[in-house]
Amino acid sequence: MSQSQFRKHLKFTFRNSIRLFFAKRRLEHCGDWVFIDKNVEFQRFPKNISIDDNVAIKEGTRICSCNENAKISIGKNTTIGFHNFIFASNKIEIGDDCLIAPFVYIVDSNHQAKKGININQQPNETAPIKIGNDVWIASNVTILKGVTIGDGAIVAANSVVNKDVEPYTIVGGSPVKFISNRE
Repeated sequence: MSQSQFRKHLKFTFRNSIRLFFAKRRLEHCGDWVFIDKNVEFQRFPKNISIDDNVAIKEGTRICSCNENAKISIGKNTTIGFHNFIFASNKIEIGDDCLIAPFVYIVDSNHQAKKGININQQPNETAPIKIGNDVWIASNVTILKGVTIGDGAIVAANSVVNKDVEPYTIVGGSPVKFISNRE
């Protein structure tokens, strides 16, 4: 298997080994050859987070299982770029061989907004997010609750994904619209 330019230049230092050592004890599962950069945080309920083999998680990323029932899984050979936020109140699944660029926000809940009740007193609405295999999420994308992104899809930069994305399609915009099929 050929490696991307990014993976060729990952340097597994002693500090990375220490971060991996602690992640293997804190997370539900943490596979082999997982690269955890500095300032990566596994928040609230780390025992509900599962990371497969050969995953790279870059600096500043926050992965949060927001309650005792929320689950997050990241598939093998997936790269999570700089300063991403992955927050699950229900379930977020990220498949194998995915590329998630910097500054991506993935959240499976939002607040209700009924009139006459303060927003901060209203419950969250949740629905799982599923990202298939071989998906590329470009930078500054927001993925909202209840979305399924099919295998091989590409989401263009600065998009808001509020509906399902068909496999092997390219989408972009706010909200996302079909651009073309992958060739």
